[in-house]
Amino acid sequence: MSVHRAIVRGQAKTAARPASGTCRGAKSVPRPRRTNFTSTSGKGRVPRLNSTGSDAHWLTEPIAARQPVNPDPGLINEDFKPTEESKRTFDASDVAALWIGLVISVPAYYLAGSLVELGMSWWQGIMTVFVSNAIVLVPMILNAHSGTKYGVPFPVLTRAAFGVRGATVVGVLRGLVACVWFGIQTWVGGTSLLTLYEALAGPIVAAPIAFVGGITGPQFGFFLAFWLVQVGVLYKGIESIRIVEKYSAPILIGLSGALLAWAFWRANGIGPMLSATSQFGPGGPKEGQFMKVFLPSVTANVGFWSTLSLNIPDFTRYAKSQKAQLTGQAIGLPVFMALFSFLGVAVTSSTTVIFGEVISDPVQVVSRIQGLAPTVLSLIGLLLATISTNIAANVVAPANALVNLAPRKISFTKGAFITAVLGIVTQPWRLLSSTEGYIFTWLIGYSALLGPIAGIIIADYFLVRQRTLDIDALYSTSGDYWYSGGYHGKAFLAMVIGVLPSLPGFLDVAIPSITVPKIFQSLYSCAWFVGFGVSIVAYLALTRE
Repeated sequence: MSVHRAIVRGQAKTAARPASGTCRGAKSVPRPRRTNFTSTSGKGRVPRLNSTGSDAHWLTEPIAARQPVNPDPGLINEDFKPTEESKRTFDASDVAALWIGLVISVPAYYLAGSLVELGMSWWQGIMTVFVSNAIVLVPMILNAHSGTKYGVPFPVLTRAAFGVRGATVVGVLRGLVACVWFGIQTWVGGTSLLTLYEALAGPIVAAPIAFVGGITGPQFGFFLAFWLVQVGVLYKGIESIRIVEKYSAPILIGLSGALLAWAFWRANGIGPMLSATSQFGPGGPKEGQFMKVFLPSVTANVGFWSTLSLNIPDFTRYAKSQKAQLTGQAIGLPVFMALFSFLGVAVTSSTTVIFGEVISDPVQVVSRIQGLAPTVLSLIGLLLATISTNIAANVVAPANALVNLAPRKISFTKGAFITAVLGIVTQPWRLLSSTEGYIFTWLIGYSALLGPIAGIIIADYFLVRQRTLDIDALYSTSGDYWYSGGYHGKAFLAMVIGVLPSLPGFLDVAIPSITVPKIFQSLYSCAWFVGFGVSIVAYLALTRE
């Protein structure tokens, strides 16, 4: 609560000259007086700003975007320039539609359904998802603020906290996670495409191929086919993503409702449909172990969206106002994620009645629906859901990270294509081979890295800089954000400090031969929260006078 109050209270005292982020021709936005500077190892400085109250609430303050003056040619291109007003086309409904397209996805369904597979009842699973998404909505909205206000993407905004060159490192770390996710979603889409083909033409029998990880030739072939479909959409750029999300949202809602209705019909009502009981209750096989599963499951659910909570400015830079991005996100993420999670949990729970076993993979569920027409329609829905999620959530961030490496040579389209290629290299079918590997190794593992990054960015923007950035310095090798050789060493030190508590627990999970004390296992189960909190404290301590 203390951090929240500090954020809401804060805005700096004004100085005589206008802020560099002020729109030309508009009423100037006061620039904070830079006092109590903390010296760094180079010429860069981190100002500690004095707060005297706010003349505009931070959730509704006006857009302050403008084009930088004399930017370094190596730090800017058309994709990295602040978004012009004419290109700010996202209203609240567009942002909400974006989230609907993101939420209605196979991995989100699989994550919710996996909670039942781990032993939770339907209501415990929904509660876990709702709590998790209410938590992750906070950093999502906070990080979205700067993108809307200044109209610049995540890699550029990160330059303020980590340095002009240091932001490249952070962008690559975030981008690598997204590349793996792109591969996972493409594998899911390819599997759906293969299942659709087999529903129409009959099953394909093929032997596994050793050099690609034991999958069959048809599996790999349809994986590549679905990959090509997505590359075709990406070729059209960011506007094509908005169109895909906007028009796929109502279709996905309708198809999701149809799947829920099918489960209701086959299970003979809502009672049998939700009959799977908790395994953690008295006499259950996992009696008294609920918290051991609940805490890492919350962390995994937070980790699921922790990637997008970082690069959400890549989308909100196109929002018409702070109100548009706030309203769209507040409706799109928690509401529709809770509803879709109910679908995943309810259908997974009903499979015990319908098929006599728990099936958390929606592709397997759909493939066992009787009747050609329902099966084909459901599979088309899965394909559409995968495309709408994968392109928006897992391509924009790594593509922008690659652009940040060489803005004069790499465009957004080229970066998107490189991302797609890297998604093949990750061999995603290995991660989806087990529920434990998906949740405890992958989701929690990368959240241990992204939590500290989110903490540092939020602390720097809201608590240190009081929501005021120097647009010119973001594109300069001689401004405040250059620090020492382009890197802010204290930010990276704070990130390392935030990651360290979770490292032993990750090694314990990833390498079976390693055993660590239970305290580290407990810390790892809350990796995102530990990293987020520790990094904020460390960053503020390191940058204070």
